Amino acid sequence: MRIGKSHAAAIGIFITFGMAPGGLLAHSEHEHGQDKFAAGEPGDPSKPARVVEVTMLDTDDGKMAFVPSTLTVGAGEQIRFQIHNSGRTAHEFMLDSLQHNAHHKLAMEKNPEMQHNDPNGKTLDPGQSAEILWRFSKSGTFEFACLIPGHYEAGMHGNIAVK
Repeated sequence: MRIGKSHAAAIGIFITFGMAPGGLLAHSEHEHGQDKFAAGEPGDPSKPARVVEVTMLDTDDGKMAFVPSTLTVGAGEQIRFQIHNSGRTAHEFMLDSLQHNAHHKLAMEKNPEMQHNDPNGKTLDPGQSAEILWRFSKSGTFEFACLIPGHYEAGMHGNIAVK
């Protein structure tokens, strides 16, 4: 396995924070077990899923947002997120716990060039679309966020209540 500079730096940051392997390390170059994701697990393409379209936006006044910004799902429900970046800059969709996203946000501040193509997160350039198939196997409140420096503060985050 080859690890690029940004991934190696991110690993160093995660180790500095004392995170267990897989706790935050949600990059496609790393192995994951189903118990490694706080918000559930990657979905099963052979099973039905509710489609939720998510649009990433940025406005002339500097605000950034996901539409919709809140979602309620049933425990065990599978969601097919169809994500589209309608903004003018790159954005990401990172699905995790509030705590993991907060730690990951710090890592992104130190490595703003980090990009994601993971089961629970995608980085999209303007005009790009992606899909995340996710099964919410755990109850609680989770977050989807753009952790590119400054984007979270501009309003780019939302909550998912799993009941």
